[in-house]
Amino acid sequence: MTDLVKRATARADELSRNEYVTGAARVARLCHLLEPRVLCVVGLTGWRIGVDKHAATGQQPESIGRTLVYVMPNPSGLNAHVTVDDLTEHFRIVGALADEA
Repeated sequence: MTDLVKRATARADELSRNEYVTGAARVARLCHLLEPRVLCVVGLTGWRIGVDKHAATGQQPESIGRTLVYVMPNPSGLNAHVTVDDLTEHFRIVGALADEA
């Protein structure tokens, strides 16, 4: 589980497109090197900016090498529409994907 940019900010819009693109490339390199079963990206906004502007939460249609990619909402309190139950379900799905892969 990771986010794309390793810099703390109060809001996702404080990060540049270049930071997201660079972060996505870093994560892809790690996936090719380490070959995890599943990559869980925390932050749909970042994934849309750095990788796929039309992405939705859930398993992504494209893998990175052998690694399945799953994107979930950021658990930040700024995402008021995302409940603890929603987040729990995302984690359950990611766990099941890891078990199946």
